[in-house]
Amino acid sequence: MIRATVSEVTAETGAVKCFRLRRSDGHPFAPYEAGAHVDVVGPSGVTRQYSLCGPPDDGGAYVIAVKREEPSRGGSSALHDQVGAGDELVISEPRNLFRIEPEAVRHVLVAAGIGITPLLSMAYQLRRTGAPFRLHYFATSRERAAFVPLLESAEFAADVEFHFGLGRDAQPGALAAALADPDPGTHVYTCGPKEFMRRVVEVAAARSLPEDQVHVEHFQPLEPVAEAGDAFEVELDTGEVFAVPPGRSIVDVLAEGGIEVDTSCREGICGTCVLPVRVGVPDHRDNCLTRKEKEAGDQIATCVSRARTARLVLEL
Repeated sequence: MIRATVSEVTAETGAVKCFRLRRSDGHPFAPYEAGAHVDVVGPSGVTRQYSLCGPPDDGGAYVIAVKREEPSRGGSSALHDQVGAGDELVISEPRNLFRIEPEAVRHVLVAAGIGITPLLSMAYQLRRTGAPFRLHYFATSRERAAFVPLLESAEFAADVEFHFGLGRDAQPGALAAALADPDPGTHVYTCGPKEFMRRVVEVAAARSLPEDQVHVEHFQPLEPVAEAGDAFEVELDTGEVFAVPPGRSIVDVLAEGGIEVDTSCREGICGTCVLPVRVGVPDHRDNCLTRKEKEAGDQIATCVSRARTARLVLEL
């Protein structure tokens, strides 16, 4: 974990604040991959994940944007109400589950609301590398859209298209136009509310884009996490064996046995608790592993996923 000092707080909209962070020890931050997020421990002690939305190669500062959620569970409201310039936060190293596909011939970025944050960092990186892209930004109004002045003046402004005030019935048509005539090497990246992302995925499928060319960033599970399932055993590479009953997670059972696994979201989104699988078949219930990673079966999100076999052997 890293101690970071807030150097600046700006109000992007009435509900979104932008926090610029610098390392408290004075050292520069390491560059990160576009699409990455960090864990942020707020003043209430609640840990939340926020996408980094500045230029990925700017070691002088990390930038996050936080939308006040209503109702808030103590994460966003504490950052909005209790954190200002000069205050210190504890953050994690960046982690990335939403990467730019290096082999893509064209990139289409589709954001809604606060979902602009990871796609903004992607736009910076794609512009720097010269890769062709188009950023489509949907919001209920200009006033409720974050980073509009920045996007209008950015060096990639000509590659940004705004879609303000469209109702739900009008969104599929706008998305169909945004994804019209995709090249075989087109990759789509989307972040925003769950229903919006579902529509993007549906439109992309209607345009015959393969599933592995459509990348979705999750702030919360698209579907409720299924808790039902049979009991199974977990064996660690240390030789210890633990029984996981129905309704209990692997990570909780291990914690009771004195084995601490790093966790953050506990919803199968952030990827913090993923462990390698040596033996057995996981029952994947997460939103952090890709389809190919799930098919490979060699890792598991221990906060939500279970087993299809009687025993899993995991590597700590």
